[in-house]
Order: sequence, then structure tokens, then C-alpha cells
Amino acid sequence: MPNPLVVNAAELLRRQGSDRHVDVDVSLVDLGIDDARFPDGASVSVDLQLESNNDGIDVTGELRTPWHGTCRRCLSPTAGVAVSEVHERYQRVLTDPDAFELLGDQLDLHPLVRELVLLDAPQTPLCQDDCPGLCPTCGARLADGPCGCAPPPKDDRWAALDALRDQLD
Repeated sequence: MPNPLVVNAAELLRRQGSDRHVDVDVSLVDLGIDDARFPDGASVSVDLQLESNNDGIDVTGELRTPWHGTCRRCLSPTAGVAVSEVHERYQRVLTDPDAFELLGDQLDLHPLVRELVLLDAPQTPLCQDDCPGLCPTCGARLADGPCGCAPPPKDDRWAALDALRDQLD
């Protein structure tokens, strides 16, 4: 079976403005990704539009990859989908410093997809953006409600800054 992430670039470059849509699910194993952030058997949903222009091929679209992990604040299991926006340019003769060199007649999107999946998956996920974390005294998960511990004692070294803050209010 042909690799769905390898596109015939010669066909695209024959006529400026021609395009091709790549809509495929690719296993993370096929991308050479073995990372604990991704569930076993997960795949990345690739939805890309390739369009030829006068000096190369523009690749736009998005990648969607499921991930899982442990919240860095409250240590509860969490999961989500990493969405990677794709805006890349491939050129035979590099005139754009941000472009990738197009070698031969085949455009291999495999390295691009692999790189974006690994970069955009969260390294230190949160279960929710405003996760309050754990109580420093008893270790209770504060998102479930107050734990009942007494507030920590005030540190007198911060008294001057507390007084300034009170003046701002």
C-alpha cells in the first residue's frame, strides 16, 4: 500500500494553482512515535491542503492527535486532543528562509507530521486551565472543594508588601 503522506510533487508543480487534499488517519507507530503521552494504538488525523504556486508548494491544514497524562497541579488523570495548525512552504530553490527544500519529485509529509505531533502534545498537561492543585498541608485535591485545613501562617517578611497591596485596593 502506498504511503498516504508521500505526494507526487511533480504532478502538483506542473500547473500553478493546482491543489491536492490529504485527509487520512496515520498510526503513531507508522510515524515512529513511541511516547507515553499518547494512548496505545492512537493515530493522528491529518487534514492538509497542498497548493502549488510559482515557486513551490504551500501546505496548510491541521493535525489532531489524542493525548493523555497526569495533571501537573492535582495529579489526576487527564486527556485531550492536541490540534496542530500547519502553515508550511516547500520550495525547489530556497528563497524563503522559513521554507523546506523540496527534493526530487516526491513530497514526503512524514517528517512534518511527526515533528508537529511531538511538539504540540502537552509536556505538562492541566486537567483544566484554572486547576487549583493540591492542599500543601493535607494533599487534598482542591478542585473537589475546600479541605478544611487552617490557612498557612502569615510570614512577617511580606508585611510591607501586603500593606502596599492593601493601599492599591
